[in-house]
Amino acid sequence: MQVALMGVTGYSGMVLYNLLKQHPAIDQINLYGHADAQPVALKTVAPMYQKETAIIRPFDADVVMQENAMMFFATSAGVSQQLALPLIAADFPVIDLSGDFRLQDPEQYQRWYHRTSAPITALEKASYGLADLPAPLTAYVANPGCYATATLLGLAPLVQQHLIDPTTIVVDAKSGLSGAGKGLTSSSHYVNVNDNLSLYKVNQHQHIPEIVQQLQRWWSAVPAIEFTTTLIPVTRGIMSTIYACAAQPLTTAQLVAAFEQTYQEQPFVQVLPSGTMPDLKMVIGTNNCALGVNYNPVTKTILVVSVIDNLMKGAAGQAIQNFNRYFQLAITTGLPTLPVFP
Repeated sequence: MQVALMGVTGYSGMVLYNLLKQHPAIDQINLYGHADAQPVALKTVAPMYQKETAIIRPFDADVVMQENAMMFFATSAGVSQQLALPLIAADFPVIDLSGDFRLQDPEQYQRWYHRTSAPITALEKASYGLADLPAPLTAYVANPGCYATATLLGLAPLVQQHLIDPTTIVVDAKSGLSGAGKGLTSSSHYVNVNDNLSLYKVNQHQHIPEIVQQLQRWWSAVPAIEFTTTLIPVTRGIMSTIYACAAQPLTTAQLVAAFEQTYQEQPFVQVLPSGTMPDLKMVIGTNNCALGVNYNPVTKTILVVSVIDNLMKGAAGQAIQNFNRYFQLAITTGLPTLPVFP
């Protein structure tokens, strides 16, 4: 089949392009740019693709629907909500890696993204594609954010099985620099990032509302979360360290069993043995999420450590996983499961 991709020059878009090129069900990738842009060769704007002959053409919704079986948006927030409305009206299949259709409440979107949301009628047609905890997909799939993916996979067994006091969730999340995208800022300058740790968007990160939205779908008793993000001097990877008070005393072995029950049929989620904690190198270059859990009987605190590659499981890899789900292909098709090491 042929598929469309807009946003190939961003980090997530490049990783997605590479995965699509290797996917056995995909015969051709048609690339699109802004509607008012001139056609340009991919190798001109992305020099690492010197042997590629692909051309980035101006976006035209009618052309996209005529030529392709699905559209991928790997664009910044604010783009897809402007371009996708004709596709939504036609129920044309879309996987959107941006945050434009993740939140159901337009006021929440405006508060956290600082721009007007898509129309409520369009938002209602979108489904949230957390691929390892599958729910029915609509034609428009909102791919979850990277922090949200790592955090929700770490919290799901605790929340779904009511193992915690729902008012006590604290998340300390850390991300490599590629999570900030290609835009140049003073905070992403090499001399500021190297040999350094820095908190950012404290209580203001745009992934907070989608995490809370999904947690409340699982258990309405969750009122909010404490969520802090830290930039670390690595290129790729997210580590989400989660704390919550246990609803009643338990053991680490019981926690491991609860997580294994939740993810027993999910090939990309690895629940580590009792006493083992994951690190970033376990998942870099893969679509995997590795989870480690521990219980402290003194403080009655549950600890969960969740690690993913932000450009794979947190973006492009999960998009392919949702593509496979939508077209009823084997869930692992076209996705790497072995990490890049060293």
